[in-house]
Amino acid sequence: MDGSKFDQEPVNEEELLVQGYRKYHGEGVDIYYNKDICAHIGNCVRGNPEIFEVGRRPWIIPDNGSAENASYVVNTCPSGALKYIVKN
Repeated sequence: MDGSKFDQEPVNEEELLVQGYRKYHGEGVDIYYNKDICAHIGNCVRGNPEIFEVGRRPWIIPDNGSAENASYVVNTCPSGALKYIVKN
């Protein structure tokens, strides 16, 4: 799944927030999470436990990895609960 798109169109922050996603700010990438969509498969925490750690608050820290790795891990989310926007 491409975590930077909805129905083949690039995601934008306004749309994500309206749809119930929560923003986790990073320097190179922002990660968005929607708990109502999450299927709890765990690809995120297995993909990079430095960025995604369930017992920590906040549980997503985008700057604990590269923007490239964060986007790769988000793309493994089968439910679409995770999205990202890479900053230029």
